[in-house]
Amino acid sequence: MVQQSVKKLAKAVLPRQVVSRISHHRARQREQSPPRFDAPQNSAAEILGCCIAYTPSGGFCVPLSSRHRPAARRILEGSVYEPETIAFLAANCGSGDIVHAGTYFGDFLPALSRACDPQAKIWAFEPNPESFRCASITCAINSLRNVHLKNSGLGAGEDKAVMQVKDLDGRALGGGSQLLWQTPNLPESLTAEVHIAALDDVIPSNRPVSVIQLDVEGFEQQALSGALETIARCRPILILETVPEETWLSPNILSLGYRIDREIHGNRVLLPPS
Repeated sequence: MVQQSVKKLAKAVLPRQVVSRISHHRARQREQSPPRFDAPQNSAAEILGCCIAYTPSGGFCVPLSSRHRPAARRILEGSVYEPETIAFLAANCGSGDIVHAGTYFGDFLPALSRACDPQAKIWAFEPNPESFRCASITCAINSLRNVHLKNSGLGAGEDKAVMQVKDLDGRALGGGSQLLWQTPNLPESLTAEVHIAALDDVIPSNRPVSVIQLDVEGFEQQALSGALETIARCRPILILETVPEETWLSPNILSLGYRIDREIHGNRVLLPPS
């Protein structure tokens, strides 16, 4: 009511030209001001905080919660994380598929997708829910049609597990998130329940696999245990962040003729018999 009275008084007192200019000015302000939105109904946990960053390799959906992590920092700087590892994978994938476990937000995916044979696929695994959502967006940004991304970790069989996704100070671990061996004595706010799959159950037996790359924060032995049929069938190159103990490695992997060849960015390369 007060606003209407003021408007009537202004029209009565001010010259018509002045009133017209004021109305025109207010209309332009409304056009130029950003639109207003109602507050989202989602809870804070459901809202994905991320930013899109571009490098010579492609576009990436980087989770803001773990922008302090090494891989995220490199991408946000417009650079590449582990370029030697990516180059080795690209040079040795041949005509077969690539298994890439520990995908994080997909920082390897655009380069690997381009390096693959036209008929080959990338089997990518990421159990961390936030990282998986970001990796899915990275795939969409780059139109990666040969990537099969699964929201799972790798293990000896299908299972559920608890993953620590934040440190004790509440900071996101991002690519450093770890599957926990035992029931964790941690607040639920620092963990997430995740799905575990066996690689042999995911990859069809008619798919050729050239390389298996595991960056699974110490869970390599469990991941390899669920991939022994694929390894015996395809004899892929193995790239492991953590090499299992000799007591397991020797009867399960080295007995097939594998040998430890070199180290690339902290990852050990195991070559099959030539």
